[in-house]
Amino acid sequence: MPYRLKTPQPERTETMLTFYYNAAPNPMKVALFLEEAGIDYEAHPLDTRKGAQFTPEFLAINPNAKAPAIVDDGQAIFDSNAILLYLAEKTGKFLPEDGLAARGEMLSWLMFVASGIGPYSGQAVHFKMYAPEEMAYAVNRYDFEAERHYGILNDRLAARPWMLGERYTLVDMAVWGWARLMPRVLGEAGAAKQTHVNRLVAEIDARPAAKRAVELSQSHAFKTETDADARRHMFPQNERIGL
Repeated sequence: MPYRLKTPQPERTETMLTFYYNAAPNPMKVALFLEEAGIDYEAHPLDTRKGAQFTPEFLAINPNAKAPAIVDDGQAIFDSNAILLYLAEKTGKFLPEDGLAARGEMLSWLMFVASGIGPYSGQAVHFKMYAPEEMAYAVNRYDFEAERHYGILNDRLAARPWMLGERYTLVDMAVWGWARLMPRVLGEAGAAKQTHVNRLVAEIDARPAAKRAVELSQSHAFKTETDADARRHMFPQNERIGL
């Protein structure tokens, strides 16, 4: 059954959309935007450790077989950063100031999260926690790049309250999705060094919309065991080499 938030929401729009999610960083960005913008939605949990992403119904929405995805007025949109940009432009909310320069800055940092923070964070965790054998070179590379990318965010936030200055935007939501799990990526000591990123995470965590997004992520009992069946669904590439 779809999960639909029961908490009273201020300033709801008339749009109803369907949101396919799990508790991973990328869906959490979208959940935060939906809650911040007051968009009415039905949320469908996608339990990727059980292979729900490979059903024909979901592949018709997202051929990349990943969460999140949304269907809005019959239009499917996938990739978390594409969804954030789509929703921001549709609602006119959480965008930078008007002007080409501000839009260019927004796109630069949004794509920095999409092409740097997310992939390096994910691979750093993968090679430390899920790789079938220890690979010192891979661990070192992704640890280094993850720390370097978070350091860039930290330097950026040292001089301004939000990623784009004085205005809270979709870029901050994109950062929050991943940065809230920095200790898992960088370790407790490494994450503690990113003081300005931690400040941003704490400020967003305190927002009512973030609390509702976390509540949504905890509303479904997603499979957490990384057993053989979960590995088959999460890492199908291993079958090519008999792992």
